[in-house]
Amino acid sequence: MSSSLRERLSASAYQQYVYGYPHKTAYRQFATPRPLDEVWANERRDSRFLYVHVPFCELRCGFCNLFTTVNPVESVVEAFLAKLEVEARATKPALGAVRWTRAAIGGGTPTFLSAQQLARVLEVMQSLGAPLGAMPLSVELSPTTVDREKLEVLSVATRLSLGVQSFVEAEVAALKRPQRTDDVARTLDLVRSSSSAQLNVDLIYGMEGQTPGSLVGSLETALKWRPEELYLYPLYVRPLTFLGKRAGAFDDHRRALYRVAREWLEGHGYEQRSMRVFLRRGASPSAVPEYHPEDDGMVGLGVGARSYTRSLHYAHDWAVGPRAVRGIIDEYLARPARSFGFAHHGFELTAEEQHRRWVLLSLFDGGVDAQAFERRFSVGLRAAAPWLEALEVEGLAGWTNDVLHLTDEGLELSDAIGPWLFSDDVAAKMRAWEAR
Repeated sequence: MSSSLRERLSASAYQQYVYGYPHKTAYRQFATPRPLDEVWANERRDSRFLYVHVPFCELRCGFCNLFTTVNPVESVVEAFLAKLEVEARATKPALGAVRWTRAAIGGGTPTFLSAQQLARVLEVMQSLGAPLGAMPLSVELSPTTVDREKLEVLSVATRLSLGVQSFVEAEVAALKRPQRTDDVARTLDLVRSSSSAQLNVDLIYGMEGQTPGSLVGSLETALKWRPEELYLYPLYVRPLTFLGKRAGAFDDHRRALYRVAREWLEGHGYEQRSMRVFLRRGASPSAVPEYHPEDDGMVGLGVGARSYTRSLHYAHDWAVGPRAVRGIIDEYLARPARSFGFAHHGFELTAEEQHRRWVLLSLFDGGVDAQAFERRFSVGLRAAAPWLEALEVEGLAGWTNDVLHLTDEGLELSDAIGPWLFSDDVAAKMRAWEAR
């Protein structure tokens, strides 16, 4: 680790949102492409996640650094779907007789696609053996791209996630996101009346002009539809995004809003799962606990997706800037079918990196089970990860039986703790990555 925990904590509380490890900016081109049949040969097949990335949106919000391009011409969309089918056919032989236990369609905005095009995406997933309708499937939506026909196609989904960000029009306007609250309400009504899927609503705090009162107002409005989940994201100002050109220091503002939202939700029937995730008490879980990201593999399809095995992560190239994203999509569309049988770009995890990934994913999703760690790696948690003791010393984590979990303060500081957990090698590669 390149800095002490105390040094990390003395800087911003919002250093980086960590939802996976290693970060994609640590990926590099492999000197020799890795055949997928070798990559997946020794991996468990009893539990896999299938993810499809749709790299299209109707607009790019001011905070967005997702891999997406805006309003592509129809011929590009159709070419992408055709290439997605090619990629699936090339990938399938390497996977073997796999048991899929969870799936998701993200982006971008999957519902940018027409109903017929969404059906093609589902057919691609089924071609790999995914039992849609009999397994958890999550799909991302945006308020202005949803209609009844699309929801009928997505009737196999068990979770629908709607990116609202705020119910105050002036606040979303500050994010360069033209959105009418009446349109959002109609979409939520439609989702609730047309789908039996569990609902997640995404909200953001830290926007220009937002106050504790307006944030609580958005929370109150969201609860009218009784979402099973609420995701609360702090606003991040990232390079190459619109807001990244107007970066300023607003840590105290975000932390104050976070505390207000956390206290309000806990008093209105929601329990906190992580820094960002709040679950409605009494709601049945949206997924059976068969898939564990720290242990089980994920197969990603579509430019912008990533795939995970225990020792190798791979993906297509990645960028944020519009020109670079379009170039990568063009490269994907031009790739010959045979190239999809290989991993070209990614990160190979040493034993130490596997330990770090397991700990990081577990810590931010309920806690690190020491006995499970030892069963997985045949080494004790304290011996493999002595640096975790610093979290206890700082009062950011504590033990309940054999599970190390973040305290309330630790949850609040997740976005400073996450980067501190990165190895020196990953951190160096991330610093060397050229933003484009």
